Amino acid sequence: AFEDKAYRYGINGLTFINIGINIVVMKLPDSLKIYSKEQNSAAQAQRHAQEIAFAPVVFQISRLMVKYGILNLLYQNPDGLTLSQIVEKIKLSEYAIKVLLEASLSIGTVIVENDKFFITKTGWFLINDKIVGVNMNFNHYVNYNGLYYLDEALQNGKPEGLKVFGDWKTIYEGLSSLPQEAQKYWFDFDHFYSDGAFNEALGIVFPTKEDKITLLDVGGNTGRWALRCVDYNKNAEVTILDLPTQLEMMKNNIKGKNGADRIHAYPMNLLDSNAVFPDEKFDVIWMSQFLDCFSENEIIEICSKAKKSMKENSRIYIMETFWDRQRYETAAYCLTLTSPYFTAMANGNSKMYHSGDMEKCVSKAGLSVEKIIDGIGMGHSLMICKL
Repeated sequence: AFEDKAYRYGINGLTFINIGINIVVMKLPDSLKIYSKEQNSAAQAQRHAQEIAFAPVVFQISRLMVKYGILNLLYQNPDGLTLSQIVEKIKLSEYAIKVLLEASLSIGTVIVENDKFFITKTGWFLINDKIVGVNMNFNHYVNYNGLYYLDEALQNGKPEGLKVFGDWKTIYEGLSSLPQEAQKYWFDFDHFYSDGAFNEALGIVFPTKEDKITLLDVGGNTGRWALRCVDYNKNAEVTILDLPTQLEMMKNNIKGKNGADRIHAYPMNLLDSNAVFPDEKFDVIWMSQFLDCFSENEIIEICSKAKKSMKENSRIYIMETFWDRQRYETAAYCLTLTSPYFTAMANGNSKMYHSGDMEKCVSKAGLSVEKIIDGIGMGHSLMICKL
């Protein structure tokens, strides 16, 4: 029975997962203690269940309240507006506006008093919190249609939802060919989370701005981090390892920019078991928002290959948004709900990882975690690994 079933016990904020003879202990940080006990009364739980049942409707209504400027109009009119006043200013029929407003009352993004509509705090965040907008556009333009195939993706271990865009094994192969809006909001999502962490990370990776440092950027994407490195340290040499199609996008992006002559390309498909890392030994191997694109077995293989490009004093820097190391529960919520994107759209077998799972992979690759620095940028952690 132990070989076939997993038994979970929640005790004092600890989750024990018994699979066979292996015990994995997951300690929840204070910000996530709500995951270890019931939060709702029966009435609240019933309401929450209905919110889940109508979640696609809630999403689209709220997105259109933003798109058509209704929430912004109410925000600009703190004394409230009547239905007729809203109809005068918004280019939709009275019927359409009634549908949106009445649904939004139930959703909680607007309230009505004395026949006037007002924006709520939740509505305010929908139009003023940039991260909410980034997440909403990403989910609509990249994920929404493909998530219909999440069931198939979970069963088959393949990104079955990706077929709404094209016939690729992973979304990374097709990034340069995605529809314009999907491509734009994919990169907006990717860059928003990573860019905010770069300033702090540069000071950690480069103790001084003058040292001659060679850096291998694994999965360097469009070269944004590489450009920051060569601008920050005038003696840094950066090699970007990525798919050939990605490297072409990278070359176009860095062309003519400061330090571009110190950025080099190394084409490699990391899913090719025969592919090898460069023979050169690098001071720094950088993997930012990268390993979450692979399964645990693939992470072990990648780190094992990366190890061969290290010197005795080299370090691998793994920058990830580990869901268990977030300061606020809302951040963990965003991250665990991003995992289905990887399942349905990206590759079918990766996710936003718990830091303990990543440490386990690093250890199996023959590396050790020297330290983890939390609170970098938008909830990033920097896992520093050595031989």
